Amino acid sequence: MTEQVAEEMLALSSQLFERMIAQQQAKVLRLAREAVPNITPEELRNPHDFPELKEHPTFEFEDGILSGLISAQVALRAEIKGRLPLAPPAI
Repeated sequence: MTEQVAEEMLALSSQLFERMIAQQQAKVLRLAREAVPNITPEELRNPHDFPELKEHPTFEFEDGILSGLISAQVALRAEIKGRLPLAPPAI
């Protein structure tokens, strides 16, 4: 894989993942606010602090999808960058 192809793939996949992740984050926040009306996006980083979320019928499922999307984004970036030749050391 050439560096140019890798950069194009990274740019394309980054845009796609960012849209998917943003959409899923909005969905997770909306579901969380059904159980905890004033919860903030920052507080959602620690959902275990809110027992009400554990009782919500779909919150954990949708939060898991969000985690999966973020993991897939990181894995794809690592895979693409790992296929590039190592740059020569700077002198």
